[in-house]
Amino acid sequence: MNHVEKAHALFCQGYNCAQSVVGAFHEEMGLSLEDAVRLSSSFGGGMGGLRETCGAVTGMFLVAGMLKGYDNPADYDGKKAHYARIRTLAEQFQQEHGTLVCRELLKSLPGKLRQDPQPRTEAYYKVRPCVRFVETAAKLLEELLEV
Repeated sequence: MNHVEKAHALFCQGYNCAQSVVGAFHEEMGLSLEDAVRLSSSFGGGMGGLRETCGAVTGMFLVAGMLKGYDNPADYDGKKAHYARIRTLAEQFQQEHGTLVCRELLKSLPGKLRQDPQPRTEAYYKVRPCVRFVETAAKLLEELLEV
């Protein structure tokens, strides 16, 4: 199973968008699935339901940082290269979906967006486009990491 399939499966198990992306790469990051999904649990729903930056995007950034980031605060070149890498990922996601913002990605949903998580039912999965965002983030990471 590739990372896109893993991320899709995790989302369909009820993990949020960020957890699904980060969980799909937990082995490469040297984390247990439990630690990976706990680490990324705050970012679902566009940052805890705030509907800001999409959780799939923040999850993608978290994985990119863990696997390609810098750790020396004096490493200006490493920091500069990593920020450029993150901007590229953001641009690629935005080209695919038009925005990075959760509420804008979900604007076609009927009714008012809620901040609290909703039960994962057949009806939820039928109308939510989020699995596509999770798959895109995992695909972009696979391309970045060439895994």
